[in-house]
Amino acid sequence: MQWGLIGAGDIVRRRVAPALIEAPHSELVAVTRARGELAAAFAAEVGARRWYRQWQDLVTDADVESVYVATPVSLHAAQTVAAAEAGKHVLCEKPMAMTAAECDRMIAACRAHGVTLGIAYYRRFYPAIVRVKEIIASGEIGQPVFAQLNAFEYFNPGPDHPRAWLLQPSVAGGGPMMDFGCHRIEVLLNLFGRTVGQAVGLSANVVFERQVEDTAAVLLRFDRGPCAAVAVTHASRARYDTLQVFGTRGAISVDDVNAGTVRVKTDVEREEAHPPAANVHRPLIDDFVDAVLTERDPAVTGEIGRAVAAVEDIIYSPRNAPIASRN
Repeated sequence: MQWGLIGAGDIVRRRVAPALIEAPHSELVAVTRARGELAAAFAAEVGARRWYRQWQDLVTDADVESVYVATPVSLHAAQTVAAAEAGKHVLCEKPMAMTAAECDRMIAACRAHGVTLGIAYYRRFYPAIVRVKEIIASGEIGQPVFAQLNAFEYFNPGPDHPRAWLLQPSVAGGGPMMDFGCHRIEVLLNLFGRTVGQAVGLSANVVFERQVEDTAAVLLRFDRGPCAAVAVTHASRARYDTLQVFGTRGAISVDDVNAGTVRVKTDVEREEAHPPAANVHRPLIDDFVDAVLTERDPAVTGEIGRAVAAVEDIIYSPRNAPIASRN
C-alpha cells in the first residue's frame, strides 16, 4: 500500500512515519506539511519519494492509495472527505473530528466512494487493554460495577511551542479531554460497548487562564455495563495514566497503561506483564493495511471514532462550559 502523509508533528516523526515505512506491504511515497517551505526537508527526513506544499495536491496524487491525516483536529473532516472523494483510503488521527456531525460527514464520504476509514485509537491494540477485556469477559472479577481512568500531565506551552494550537478551541476542539481524554473514552467503549445511556461532563480552568479547560471529568453509565469515570488534567506535575475496573468479585488495576503491568485482585492477587509495542502506532498501521488488502473493516472504524465524539459533544456542550476558578 502506498501512503500519503498529511502533517509533520512530533508524533508523526517519532511514530507514524516509521510505522508507515516499516509495516509489511506499506510504503510512504508522499508527504505534505503546513509550512510548504519545509516540505522538501521533511520528505528527505522520513524517506518519502516526493513532497507537496498543499495537502490538496497530495490527495490527488495517482500513486497514493491511502492517506494518513495527522493535522490539527479542525482539519480532519475536510481532509478526510477530500481524500475519500479522490478515491483514497483514510487513516485519521484522534480525535476523529471536532463534533459527531463532522464524523458523520467523514463516514458518509468514505462509504459513498467505497474507501476504508480508520481512526488512530492505537490503545485498542495494547496487550494490556486486550487482556483486561479478556479478564472481564471471563467473569473472574464478577460483574463490572465501576471503571476509572486518570490521565494527568503538566502542559503549559508558550505561544511559539509547536503544540500551542492545542490551547485554541477553534483548532483543537477543547483541552486535555479532547486531546487525550478521547483515548480513555475509547478504551471504555472498547471494554463495555458503545451504548452509553447517560453522560455528564465537567470542565474547568483550575490553574491556567486559557481558552480551553485545563481539567475535566466525565461520568458515564453504560446501558449494559458499569458506571465509569474519566479524569484528565494539564495542571498536575504528577503524571498518571491509570485504569481500574471494579467488579462484584474483584478488581483489575493498571497503574501505568503504557507500561502494561496488569494486577488482578480476587481472593488472591497476581500481576501479569503485557507491555505495548515499541512503536505503539505499528499495530494500528499493520491492522489498517491488512484491512484494506483483505477488504474487511479495520479494528477502529469511523463509527467507533464517532461514538467517542458523541461523548465529547456532551462534555463540551454549553451547559458544561469551563468555569474559571482561579483567584
